[in-house]
Amino acid sequence: MKGLLLVDNQRMRIRFTKMQGAGNDFVVLDETRERLNLVPAHYRYLADRHFGVGADQILTVRPAPQADVDFEYVIHNADGGEVEQCGNGSRCFVRFVQEQGLTNKTSIRVKVHGGVIELHALANGQVKVDMGAPVIANQALQLQLSNGDKPSVCVVSMGNPHAVQLVQDVAMAPVLTQGPLIENHAAFPNRVNAGFMQIINRSEIRLRVFERGVGETLSCGTGACAAVVTGIQRGLLDASVLVHTQGGDLTIAWQGGDAPVWMTGPATTVFQGEINLPDTL
Repeated sequence: MKGLLLVDNQRMRIRFTKMQGAGNDFVVLDETRERLNLVPAHYRYLADRHFGVGADQILTVRPAPQADVDFEYVIHNADGGEVEQCGNGSRCFVRFVQEQGLTNKTSIRVKVHGGVIELHALANGQVKVDMGAPVIANQALQLQLSNGDKPSVCVVSMGNPHAVQLVQDVAMAPVLTQGPLIENHAAFPNRVNAGFMQIINRSEIRLRVFERGVGETLSCGTGACAAVVTGIQRGLLDASVLVHTQGGDLTIAWQGGDAPVWMTGPATTVFQGEINLPDTL
């Protein structure tokens, strides 16, 4: 089934699937047969919770661009900007290509902007993702924020950038005040995702993330990976950690060094539909 319909030979009507992974929600588009040729304003419209479908990110599925992968997918944030990686989105991607009959594989290799990731659909309905090895840019960077706060963050890349700080109580953390200031801090010319991590014990944390180009989300898969890497690197966490987010739980495992970070969690289809894109945006 094609993803693009012409309405009055002018306006576009596109088919979409709404999905969520631990409360991080997505509009998924199928471009395996044809390109929709959307522009940033279209992605913003689709993500708008009042006028569009509503989503944290837009995921676009495309054919394999090279022989050693099964698919490619592209990620746009709610502000219309393209980003490198999305952990929760990658799990939804697996469910989408299976449910749409695009593959019968349970293990899939996918090209994203940040590289190639490996995805495994498990028999219990969860999806396990090889997120690749983390890159730790700075373990203790102190930021000077315009509101006078001076948080100390660990800067970690999971294919996309994260600045993770430890907090005593994540429920009381200044996510909505510090989050946008950290996201747009001069130390991060391409902006950054701001993570706030509370350690419960050596195998359990709570996490909130203010995502770049989106705002606070109910869950962030790469943010969970970056937080666990931060805790393990500081000797505060064990190699496998249960991460409680506002939208659900993720399990993150990392053996350290150049080993990949493994993320396991849910992925659910919410509904499917069609939407007319306005003539002018």
